[in-house]
Amino acid sequence: MGFDGAGWIGDNVIMKSASRRRSILGLCVVPALLLAACGGTEAPSGSSASSTGAGGATISSGSTGGASATTGSAATTTAGTGGDPGTSSSSSSSSSTGGGPMGCTGLPLCDDFESAVAGAAPDATKWAVVSPSCAGTGTVTVDGTVAHSGSQSVKVTGKGGYCNHVFLANTAAPVAIGKLMYGRFFLRIQDALGQGHATFLTMKDTADGGKDLRLGGQNQVMIWNRESDDATLPVLSPTGTALSVSPSTQAWHCMEFMVDGNAGLMQTWMDGTEVAGLHEDGVPTPDIDQQWLNKAGWKPSIADFKLGWESYAGQDLTLWFDDVALGPARIGCN
Repeated sequence: MGFDGAGWIGDNVIMKSASRRRSILGLCVVPALLLAACGGTEAPSGSSASSTGAGGATISSGSTGGASATTGSAATTTAGTGGDPGTSSSSSSSSSTGGGPMGCTGLPLCDDFESAVAGAAPDATKWAVVSPSCAGTGTVTVDGTVAHSGSQSVKVTGKGGYCNHVFLANTAAPVAIGKLMYGRFFLRIQDALGQGHATFLTMKDTADGGKDLRLGGQNQVMIWNRESDDATLPVLSPTGTALSVSPSTQAWHCMEFMVDGNAGLMQTWMDGTEVAGLHEDGVPTPDIDQQWLNKAGWKPSIADFKLGWESYAGQDLTLWFDDVALGPARIGCN
């Protein structure tokens, strides 16, 4: 075997560099070979990067049930490939608070509830507390003991029965955004949603007689429901429900949605992952959106945005919402 001078020199440099690095803190020799050891490597364009930070956790009128939540002391943030928004998830005790505020400055609606007074209603310049048609015992207050970020969130004490429904509502942002709207909020629920139909997000659709487009739960999974004809997305068949998700209780979940009123499309993500059963793509698919698309020409025009609790089967549920944002493009969970 011949003598490889270049290899011997390279090995010698590495050995000397390693020795010198052990004896002299902060010194990096042969940076091209030891860049990773010195720190500061940069992910190449198009790859993903992740970081872990403090805080976090994970979570309307509709026809299906099932969701959950728990707060956390540590959160993991991942930036995706191709410019997609990243995701954030974590867990913690119910009395703990999260990390820093979620970035959404400049959007038509962006609220982390830190400016409101604990125990009182949310900021009246952004929200109205409403109980459409009839009012009961449900309540909405700012909670200073549970949060996804910062130290406060909104707590909804939801009671069973339609007239016990209660929501925090914003009307300005959906009108300002227009036909293509994206939303992001963090949700935490005390107990799992049941078999009966319930809702935690409703939006008035002026193109559908003022009836609500609703996201909630039934059959212990999340569903979209259209109030005007009671259509569900996905279809409540065994195959359809298997294509939705059943979020964990006592944890924060990042919920994202898209409603395209120009094309009549919808898309939904939980913790950064698209939910196949909650995607209406305009092409009728059995067990998913075939029933939904039976209403020809459906193209919603959203006039408000409401978060809260409305139960049609009598279930009580306590929920928390935090880091709520609406905009004309996907916002992400970071």
